[in-house]
Amino acid sequence: MPGGRLTHQDRRDIGAGLADGLGYAEIARRLGRPTSTVSREVARNGGPAAYRVDHAHLATERRARRRTPRPPLDPSATPDAHGRDPDVVGDFAEELAALMVHTGVPRMAARVLARLITDDSGSLTAAGLVRRLRVSAASVSKAVGYLESLGVISRVRESGRRRERYVVDDDLWLRAWTTSAQTHAQWADSALRGVDLLDAATPAGARLAQMSGFFATLSDDMSGGPTAVDDALTVLAALLHAASPLTTDQLATALDWPPSRVARALDHAAPDRLSPAQRAAISSPPPGD
Repeated sequence: MPGGRLTHQDRRDIGAGLADGLGYAEIARRLGRPTSTVSREVARNGGPAAYRVDHAHLATERRARRRTPRPPLDPSATPDAHGRDPDVVGDFAEELAALMVHTGVPRMAARVLARLITDDSGSLTAAGLVRRLRVSAASVSKAVGYLESLGVISRVRESGRRRERYVVDDDLWLRAWTTSAQTHAQWADSALRGVDLLDAATPAGARLAQMSGFFATLSDDMSGGPTAVDDALTVLAALLHAASPLTTDQLATALDWPPSRVARALDHAAPDRLSPAQRAAISSPPPGD
């Protein structure tokens, strides 16, 4: 209607008029709209040569959504004990969840986990998750079941009450690391069985052997866990702050570590962080060899 928002059909008529070479005034007359409405619509969406009906309609809907004030995620919420706006925390939780989804985590499970991680208590009830996420209790229950199967959250019965809280443990990432290492080991073992069945001399067998070696190496590297990374950082710090280049044995003596631990740490360290002289010192054989 004149004065109202342009409909999808209005935009089709504008697109058809532009294709026929009609001017803005003629198109507006046929639509029963002011000429300025048509000219703004076309200018806002690429001009006469680039105007696309569906693109223009979707773009307008997006602009309308941005202009519509968003209701708070939790209408009853007030700034928390640290003065943080619950909506700001909620926005970050959704951003974190989107990253998890991108790596393969189901969307609702990612949203539940992100909410638990960003809550100071690290725990929420089903009702709290339903309220914050604005989803059904069934959706929360399914997501919680999935996360429990991975071992990343647990249920805790509230003292003296029937309801449960879902809790994310502080050692979540260490357990996730360990689980990932175990999974890689299972891939390696499965591929190795395939090599025995299909014969390593065949193309398929050779491919499985390569797969087994890759996942076995990955599992071995990860089995050291964060300790291996910490050791590498310690070694790098010692080398970077040493007054002169150190050999592997000298580094072991300085750190009071077994040489084998130093060697493993050096395997995880980034050699480009060291000077050429230091790399040469580490590579040099022990005296007497």
